[in-house]
Amino acid sequence: MTYQETLAYIYGLARFGMRPGLERISAVLRALGDPQKALRIVHVAGTNGKGSTAAFLSSIAVAGGYRTGLFTSPHLIRFTERMRINGEEIGEEAVVRLAARVIAAASPDTTFFEIVTAMAFLYFAEEQVDLAVIEAGMGGRMDATNSASGMLSVLTPISLDHCQYLGDTLADIALEKSGVIRPGCPVVVSGQTVEARLILERRSAEEGCPCYRYGTEFVSSWERDGLAYRGIEARLSGLMPGIAGLYQAENAAAALCGAELLAARGFTLGPAAFRTGIESARWPGRMEMFGAPPGILLDGAHNGAGATALAESVADIPHAGLLLVAGIMEDKDVEGIMAPLLPIADRIFAVSPGIGRACPSSLLAAYCREKGADVVDAGGVAEGLSLAAGAAGPEDLVLVCGSLFTVGEARAYLVAQRFEPCRG
Repeated sequence: MTYQETLAYIYGLARFGMRPGLERISAVLRALGDPQKALRIVHVAGTNGKGSTAAFLSSIAVAGGYRTGLFTSPHLIRFTERMRINGEEIGEEAVVRLAARVIAAASPDTTFFEIVTAMAFLYFAEEQVDLAVIEAGMGGRMDATNSASGMLSVLTPISLDHCQYLGDTLADIALEKSGVIRPGCPVVVSGQTVEARLILERRSAEEGCPCYRYGTEFVSSWERDGLAYRGIEARLSGLMPGIAGLYQAENAAAALCGAELLAARGFTLGPAAFRTGIESARWPGRMEMFGAPPGILLDGAHNGAGATALAESVADIPHAGLLLVAGIMEDKDVEGIMAPLLPIADRIFAVSPGIGRACPSSLLAAYCREKGADVVDAGGVAEGLSLAAGAAGPEDLVLVCGSLFTVGEARAYLVAQRFEPCRG
């Protein structure tokens, strides 16, 4: 198959939806010789900040001289973003070759995400990476990425999301995500609600794992000259994270704590790598500014907690008026996402990203109108972005958010690239 034919096939698998479970992925990996067993893995799970935390930690390892694989999902614009080594995306020829091997080893009911996860493990094993930073797709215990055992687990903030799969309470979701914790291996826990933190602490104790908690064993804070970090042993100040946003303080701190623990497990990482890694990290679509004027800010906040953090960060950016381009998936909590954003927006352009299960722009516009907002049903993402940019003054800010798919489509439009929408 060609690259486009390969993508068409594996994207087609996404129509069968999400089917949590490890039986199918484990069978595929066995048929491939269990490539994941050759990898030293850091597993990053949680609800918000997974991608940013994984990107920070990967960047630190690269700065320390280690060949580092990074697996994340979903992609913003193109499939190749999902697998990177030292920041470089996987090549199209490698995608075709790896997909052919995995598909040949897989049963017909293997899902899209299971195929892609197996490809990532195989790719990193073949390329003999020193470290693989693996972001969980959804949940943890029954997530396809949990077919591999990590030597370190990082749990980013947990909130209500994917409730139809993970449970209706924070305790249920935290329990599912705690499944990435491995016996005797250290656990880094970002700031959590009390309910989620107690679950993670209990699971760590049951598995005999040392648990390092944000606010206790490590902490970060914004100071006049940048970000300060106090960790297990490291003390850093004046950090300027390469991924913008006030909320990134906690993600950077979790990555730094993880890096300290890796240093204790044979990786030569120290203050120079810590600083360089944090400051050189990049993660498109998260508080990413496209200078204009007007300025266009992209952020992938797609749940209530993420939207609240986004609203707080936007308040720190000088602007006259705020024009919001919002597009949300229909299975997400529209009220939870929009509640922190409606009060700060002067005008809203409701859009619908070009992917199945997107909330129709007309329904989102109707919801915002009921809340008293000045709203336009803009239709598609490109149309909404164009209308907002045209209506904005030179001192205004255009904010695109609500879903990573909305942000990905907007980013593709801004950089004139083809958008490859795929859920999963």
